[in-house]
Amino acid sequence: MSASTAAPQAPSHRRALRAGFAAMVGTSIEWYDFYVYATAAALVFPQVFFPEVDRVLGTLASFGTYAVAFFMRPLGGIIFGHIGDKFGRKPALTVTLLMMGIATVLVGCLPGYASIGIAAPILLVLLRMVQGLAVGGEWGGASLMAVESAPPKYKVFYGGFTQVGNPFGAMLATGAFWWLSTLGDEALTSWGWRVPFLASIILIGVGFWVRYRVEETPVFEAKIEGHQQSTPVLFAFRNNWWPMLLGFCIIAMSSGGYVIATTFVENFSISPDVGLDSRTILAAMTVASLVELLITLPLAWLGDKWGSKTLIYLGAIGSIAVFVPLVLVIQGHQIAWLFVLASALRITLSGAWAPLSTLMAQMFRPQARYTSMSLSYGIGAAVWGGLSPAIATALIAATGSFWSAVVFFGVLCLLAVFGAYFAPQHSDNAPVTESLIARGTTAIPTTPKD
Repeated sequence: MSASTAAPQAPSHRRALRAGFAAMVGTSIEWYDFYVYATAAALVFPQVFFPEVDRVLGTLASFGTYAVAFFMRPLGGIIFGHIGDKFGRKPALTVTLLMMGIATVLVGCLPGYASIGIAAPILLVLLRMVQGLAVGGEWGGASLMAVESAPPKYKVFYGGFTQVGNPFGAMLATGAFWWLSTLGDEALTSWGWRVPFLASIILIGVGFWVRYRVEETPVFEAKIEGHQQSTPVLFAFRNNWWPMLLGFCIIAMSSGGYVIATTFVENFSISPDVGLDSRTILAAMTVASLVELLITLPLAWLGDKWGSKTLIYLGAIGSIAVFVPLVLVIQGHQIAWLFVLASALRITLSGAWAPLSTLMAQMFRPQARYTSMSLSYGIGAAVWGGLSPAIATALIAATGSFWSAVVFFGVLCLLAVFGAYFAPQHSDNAPVTESLIARGTTAIPTTPKD
């Protein structure tokens, strides 16, 4: 049997568990780094890096540096997608982990505006760009590492290991700032905010060791390795443009909606119009992250039973239903209900998040899958995740009401439903395409339809 027609090796639960754990550890570290920055952007960076402007403009500037990383994600998807599609998922993921961790540590070393002036926010933006490049290649590769190593009937469950990294990283990040906030606002803004960034160096070592030991995926070994193929990014835009567009819609809720429900809600809660104590909202978000961490894998298991799309539909409608009362209890300073509804919202958001790795991985055939998936996710994250806080802030400023941001959140959820409904699903046994042939093979295999 030629390399071009060889079936992937039969995945085992042991191999899938090892790959899923490696994906979870890596994405936990990546998301920790990302949420440390996001939390600091909401709570600290306006004072540390943009003290010369009023609070609204300082918040917009801080979220602007936050958005820079989102706009670097598509480029990261192209670069690391090319590496992952040509040379394997493992080398691409090793590089992204090191890039993200080093950039995060360096942010923790940056002097503030008071020390070096305008150079401080400029350096912050440059390091944020490096973070964005790394994350642009991380999620797609980690998802494929878990999903492609999983048995057919358990792909959503093992793909859920990748998704656990998000709440675990968020819990570590908000938990760190929650603890530091107990030291007082002066300590937090003067030196305390640096501690979570510098602590990333410990996590880098752990993640690198785990990732270095993981095996390449069976799909890459059987379907891609040892083949001549067209440039992945060109193949992706030529052949996968429609599922990439649908993935862009699906990401609206998972990225934009998630940012609104977390980072933007944190900033809204401590604004002068609401006046919640930062320690209260950080505590609520930390508990919510723990709940999301615990519920993600059970929801992924349900995804194998009910279907990924059904889980996304339920998650989207549930998120709209929970977000409205959450806003009301925040405005009313009802602390107990704040904790309950913040956690409930993470559960409903996980309905769209838990099956996402598997749903998007199977939207594409094996060839150029890393690039296609990373680009779809990266462009969606750039637009929805990067711009959503600024859009929500502008809507509130224009209307004078937070309810305009609530409506925007609902639109993001409905876009995810649309994308999921029309999303194609391919098996890992889908045949290779005409531009992917075994090295040394002159004949081009035909491509039977799924």
